[in-house]
Amino acid sequence: MNTGLRITAFAAALAAAFGTAYGVGKGVGPVVEDTAPAAHDTHTRTSPAADEGGEDTAHASVPAAGLQISENGYTLDLATPRVPAGERSTLRFTVRDGDNRAVTAYRREHGKELHLILASRDLTTYRHLHPERAADGTWSTPVELPRAGGYRVFADFTPARKGAGNLTLGADLAVSGRYAPRELPAPAATTRTGGYEVELAGALRPGRASELTLKVSRDGRPVTDLQPYLGAYGHLVALRSGVLAYLHVHPGGEPGDGRTKPGPAVSFTATAPSGGTYRLFLDFRHEGRVHTAAFTVRAAAPEAVERPSGTAQERPGSGDGHSDGHGH
Repeated sequence: MNTGLRITAFAAALAAAFGTAYGVGKGVGPVVEDTAPAAHDTHTRTSPAADEGGEDTAHASVPAAGLQISENGYTLDLATPRVPAGERSTLRFTVRDGDNRAVTAYRREHGKELHLILASRDLTTYRHLHPERAADGTWSTPVELPRAGGYRVFADFTPARKGAGNLTLGADLAVSGRYAPRELPAPAATTRTGGYEVELAGALRPGRASELTLKVSRDGRPVTDLQPYLGAYGHLVALRSGVLAYLHVHPGGEPGDGRTKPGPAVSFTATAPSGGTYRLFLDFRHEGRVHTAAFTVRAAAPEAVERPSGTAQERPGSGDGHSDGHGH
C-alpha cells in the first residue's frame, strides 16, 4: 500500500484526497470493534456516476479507489471469498496481471510489499493486515472476524513492473453466521481506545482543503513519545459510508527526517470532493502497542459542517506482532 502515511483512495463518486500530514505511527495491524450498535500520494481513480449512499455528489471530482476488482490490467483474485464469524481462518488471494499470471514482484514501501485492509459494510469492524507472500505469488494472512455480514477487502500495492503505478483493488468477503447490522456511532469530537483519548479537530469540506488534527492523550496528559509505525508517526484510512470507497493517508514527514516530531498530535490536509459520511481510522503506536481510533465524519458545506463523531477501539496484539494477521 503506498504507505508512509499517504491517503489511498475513498469515496463513492467521491473519494477524498487526503494530502500531507505531520506527526504520528511502525508496528502491527490495528483492529477496531465498535461497542456502539451499528454501522505520499493520492491515487487517481475513475469516479462512479452515483453514490450508493444517496448523498450529494455534485462536487465530485476526485476518483475513488477500492471500488474495482480489476484496474490497469491487474486483478485481485480472492481465493477465500467466505470465512466463518468468530473463528480464526486463513485468507488467501493473488494479484494477477493482464496475462492472468500471478504477480511476484512488488515495490516495497515502508517495509511492506502490500497492505491489506478489511472492513465490515457497516464500518464497525476494521482490520489493517500485512499478509505474507509465497514464491508462487499467493498471499495469505490469518484473520478472525467477530461478526457475520458483508465485508470489503482492499489490497494496496505497487507492482515492480516499470511504469506501473500504485493500485488499490477491492473484493467482497462474506463472513458467515448470524447477522446483526449496527449503526455508525453518534457524532463526537473525542473517542477512547485502550486507555487513550484521541481528539479530532477540524472538518471535512467538499471541494475545499481543510486540516484534520488528531491529538493523543492518556490520563489527561498529552502523549509526546509516540513511536514510529511502519515508518511514520500515524496512519489514517478513510472509508466512505455506503459504497466503502477507500482512502489512505500518511503524514508528509517520516521519523528521522527532521520534519516530524513524535506526537502528541498528527495533522492531515483533506479535501472531500462531495458531501457525505465517512469513517476515519487513525492508527498510532505507543509503548510497543498499536491502537486504532475511529471517527465518523460528515463532509458538509461550510455553513452546515457537523462536528466529527468518534468512537475508538484498541486493536488486539502488541509490539511488532500481528494480532490477527496484519502488518502495514
